[in-house]
Amino acid sequence: MDNSAPRPSQSARPPQPPRGLRHLLGLPDLTGNGRFLAANVIDSLGNGLVLAFTVVYFTRTTDLPLVEIGAALTLGHLLSLPVPALVGPLLDRIGPRAVVAVGNLVSAGGFLGFLFCRQAWMIVLFQLVVQTGSNIYWTSSRPLVVLAAREGERQRWFALTSSLRNIGAGFGAAVAALLLQFAGTTGLRAVVVANTATFLLAAWLISSWRPTGEQPRPTAAAPADRPAGSYRDVLRDLPYLRLVAANLGFVLAAMVLPVLLAVYATGTLHSAAWIVGALVVLNTGLVALAQTTVARWGEHRNPVRVLALAAILNAVAFALFGALSAVPGWAVEAGLVLAVLVYTLAEMVGGPPSNELSVAMAKEHIQGRYQAAFQLSWTIGGAVSPVVLTALLGRGPLWPWVFLAAFSLLSVLLVQGLGGRPAKSAEPAEPVASAEPVASADPAATAPAPAAPAPVASAEVSGAA
Repeated sequence: MDNSAPRPSQSARPPQPPRGLRHLLGLPDLTGNGRFLAANVIDSLGNGLVLAFTVVYFTRTTDLPLVEIGAALTLGHLLSLPVPALVGPLLDRIGPRAVVAVGNLVSAGGFLGFLFCRQAWMIVLFQLVVQTGSNIYWTSSRPLVVLAAREGERQRWFALTSSLRNIGAGFGAAVAALLLQFAGTTGLRAVVVANTATFLLAAWLISSWRPTGEQPRPTAAAPADRPAGSYRDVLRDLPYLRLVAANLGFVLAAMVLPVLLAVYATGTLHSAAWIVGALVVLNTGLVALAQTTVARWGEHRNPVRVLALAAILNAVAFALFGALSAVPGWAVEAGLVLAVLVYTLAEMVGGPPSNELSVAMAKEHIQGRYQAAFQLSWTIGGAVSPVVLTALLGRGPLWPWVFLAAFSLLSVLLVQGLGGRPAKSAEPAEPVASAEPVASADPAATAPAPAAPAPVASAEVSGAA
């Protein structure tokens, strides 16, 4: 058996030689992909505008108690959990561009509905619509990278889209905060309207984008000519299921900033609230500025080993977080900065290879179903992390960090040996009429039918929510 790591997929487009600053910064060739990049930024900007202030919005625009609003939002989120499984076959049939455009339109409709919510059932309904659109997007986003990337550049594209999501989400949250401060409820309503418009624009950008070198899809293919495949094939693929289970450790890690950090730092360590804000800015800023450079370091290395390194770095970061409950007060802030730096490095190291493997290890003709299975780690992790991590913290300050560190080390064990499997998926995620077979590819990222990834603390908070 070939024990080499999955090889990047071949593309009909010849690779461009790396040049100057672009290569130094780890940036991919952007030729012909401006609309794809703009759609990523706009999607993230819209998420940043609203998602951080959803609870505040409903407390200001309805007479419902806070507990009822929280329960309605949670129920709407939970009802959307099956969406990735429904999206997978659709991706295999019509390709990611059309599916992502539909997801953006669904999100636009959901946010528009926020303007009319007055009762709890309406919040449940439109939160379900918003989360359905979000799950469609994240399940489909990784195959879009496959369409955009030239040979050997997938990890760079995954890194770049992660950076853009951090920039867009951070800027959107800042704008929403300013509008809330100076325009109150009217500002929040304006944010919702603007957010609806951003998703409509993103849908148009994706649907009108024509990736360089994309070939026309076949006009009529007999069902007999298409390889059979179903979710049973995914469930029988034990190496891929190990990858999904290992990614759950990274999903739980991604939930530390949105779920655990603030309550731990302010409640257990008695740090000032502004410290938490500064740490989140540190994390998102570093990812935005350095993600592509870190990806360049890892792109020619075995993705399995790089992913294992990221899991070990997460375990170290969680050990540092846990140790802070026993250090003198004067050392807490410095310790938090150090722990967040290690945590952020793990995030930047682990994101591109996990996305890479999620694509490369999938069977090409049912890539959508594989990506739906991969996205399941994000939907489950995002749903259970608030209750699990806060319950563990309630038992003692060390328990959540012990749990997270142990899960990270388990992820190291789960990914061992995955590089011994030949890559199978590599063609652009949309069907192409190519006379020559295309070699398998750069796996990518996050979700069962390439999706999305998650989160990024803020991005996965905003993105994999």
